[in-house]
Amino acid sequence: MSIDSRLPNFRAMDPAQRLDEIVAKVGLNAAERALLADAGGLPLETANGMIENVISKFELPYAVAGYFQINGRDVLVPMVVEEPSVVAAASFMAKLIRESGGFQTSSTGPLMRAQVQIMGLSDPFGARHALLMHRQEIIDIANSRDKVLIGLGGGCKDIEVHVFPDTARGAMVVMHLIVDVRDAMGANTVNTMAEAVAGRVEAITGGKVRLRILSNLADLRLARARVQLSPELLKSKDYSGEEVINGILDAYTFAAVDPYRAATHNKGIMNGIDPVIVATGNDWRAVEAGAHAYACRGGHYTSLTTWELAANGDLVGTIEMPMPVGLVGGATKTHPMAQLSLKILQTTSAQDLAEVAVAVGLAQNLGALRALSTEGIQRGHMALHARNIAIAAGAKGQDVDWVVREMVAVKDVRVDFAVKLLADRQ
Repeated sequence: MSIDSRLPNFRAMDPAQRLDEIVAKVGLNAAERALLADAGGLPLETANGMIENVISKFELPYAVAGYFQINGRDVLVPMVVEEPSVVAAASFMAKLIRESGGFQTSSTGPLMRAQVQIMGLSDPFGARHALLMHRQEIIDIANSRDKVLIGLGGGCKDIEVHVFPDTARGAMVVMHLIVDVRDAMGANTVNTMAEAVAGRVEAITGGKVRLRILSNLADLRLARARVQLSPELLKSKDYSGEEVINGILDAYTFAAVDPYRAATHNKGIMNGIDPVIVATGNDWRAVEAGAHAYACRGGHYTSLTTWELAANGDLVGTIEMPMPVGLVGGATKTHPMAQLSLKILQTTSAQDLAEVAVAVGLAQNLGALRALSTEGIQRGHMALHARNIAIAAGAKGQDVDWVVREMVAVKDVRVDFAVKLLADRQ
C-alpha cells in the first residue's frame, strides 16, 4: 500500500483531527484507531510482563512526522519524544528535501558481533591461530543453537580474533562471532551463541573464558542516507541560499573538528533517531551507545554527518552509522503501540527501519544547522518551548495559545512571566 506522506495544515488540527488523518492515510481499522486514541495504549498487565517491579506506566507524546520520501517511497514517521521542535523540524526539513528528490538510503546486512573474552593465556597469538584453525567448528556450534534463524538465511557467518597482549590483567584474546540476525535486533541470539561456544573455545586455547556477550558497536550493521539541496530551496526571507549553505558548512566543520561542538551536534541527530527507535519498541540505549562509539572510530570524537558543497553549488549531506534495530522480539513484539508504529511506517525489514531512522537523523541535523547558522536556534524553538512554559504556569485551553503569543512577542519565555500574564488576564 502506497501512501502520501504530506500533511498540510497538520499542526493547525486538534489531536483527534490529526488522528483521523493518519487513520485514513494508513488504512487503520477501528481497533487500531481506538488504541491510538487511548492514552493508555500499553496495558498494565503487559507492562508488568515486560520489566520487573512495575507499579504504573510513564507516557510520552506520540507524534507523526510527515513529508518524508525515502528512495521514492512516501513514509509517515511515528516519533515518541518530549522535546519541543523535534517533530516540527524533521517534518519541515523533509518537506524541503522531497522537493529535491527526497532521501537516498542504503544499508549493510544485519550483522552483529558477540564477544568471547579469553584470559590466562601465555601464548595469545598462538591461541588466535588455534581458534582460526577451528573456525568452521566454532561456527557450527554457534549455529546449532538457533535452527530457526538458520532457516531464515541468518546465523553465524564468520569469526574474528583480536589479541591484547599486554593489559593490566595479562594477555587477553577476544573472539568475535559475526552473526546475521535477520530482522531481529539480535542481542539474545548472539549472547546465546557466545555461551554455546565457550567450552570449546577453552578446550582449543587452554585459557579461561570470562565474558560472553554482544557488542553494541555494531560497525558491521550500518545504515546510510544522502540528500542534495539547491541554494534556491534553502533561502529564507533574510538569507540567500548561498549564505545559508556557507553557514551550514561552517557549523558542520566546527562539529567535525571540536568534540565539544560534536557532542551537541550529534545529540541533535539523535533527537531525530531516538524517537523513531522508542516508537518502534527498539533499544534506544544500544543505538545511542553504538552511535557515539562510532563517532570516535577515527581516534577523536566527531560528527556523525558530513556536509559538502557540490560542484554545481548544491548542499550535499550524508550520514552513516550503526543501526541495530529489529522488527521481531523484545518490546517491538510485545508493546501494542510498537506494532502500530511499524504499521504506520509500513516497513518491511529491519534494514528498512534502520534506513528510515538515519534519514530522520539527517533531516534533524539539517534543521539544527540551518537554524544555528542563520537566526539562531532559539527563534524557532521559542514558540514551541513556550507551550510547555504556558502549561507549567497553569494555562489551559485557549489560554495556552494566548500566553504563548504574548511571551514570544516580547521574547520573554519564563514561567513567572506566564503566571503574571494569566493573572492579568483574569
